[in-house]
Amino acid sequence: MVTGPSPSFPPMPPPHPGRPTVTFQAPARTQQIALTIDDGYDAATVAGYVAFAQRSKIPITFSPNGAYRAIWDRHADVLRPLVESGQVQIGNHTWTHKNLLHETDTAIRADIERNEQWIQRTFGITSRPWFRPPYGAHNPHVDGLVGELGYTRVLLWNGSFGDSTTLTPQQLIGLAEQYLKPGTIMLGHANHQTILGLFDKVQQLIEQRNLQPVTLDTMFGTSRAVG
Repeated sequence: MVTGPSPSFPPMPPPHPGRPTVTFQAPARTQQIALTIDDGYDAATVAGYVAFAQRSKIPITFSPNGAYRAIWDRHADVLRPLVESGQVQIGNHTWTHKNLLHETDTAIRADIERNEQWIQRTFGITSRPWFRPPYGAHNPHVDGLVGELGYTRVLLWNGSFGDSTTLTPQQLIGLAEQYLKPGTIMLGHANHQTILGLFDKVQQLIEQRNLQPVTLDTMFGTSRAVG
């Protein structure tokens, strides 16, 4: 596995602290959608998502937890070129996936910064300014802390595959049909294998509805070069 910044990336930008914006949908009427996939504690599901990204060329934003680094690290050599090309983006979802509303300020900072260090080392890029709070749990105090670390985009969602728990294929594709619409930030998880048999159906749905999958950087005009 290759580690550290890639020569094709710009120098790693420093944090740019600021007041964060809470984001849950596209900023304007658009055919764009953002597929955002979190966690990654199931090896087969992570591998399936990586293969789907390679095969389909669909942009995806992954927000992995470094606690599952043994799974994610084995895909670093495949993901890094996709990150470099702009097809794949990496966001910060904390190292441990603890509910930050129950953590001390020191623990919150350490959890986020440890994950950022792993992301930089493994994928060669910063996750700033995008931060997705575990369970979507945040408040103005947590937002202020993450903003001080340079995470000025707090990422929520307005559509979900519902796969934080195990679903039947019919349930999952039903939620895809319900929520994959223009302007959706779609939440998924690389944790349960139901999605593995549904990638083609999801792609067909996107194509039939003339949706345009993009990364968050593309949707909102942010950049890994700036962080």
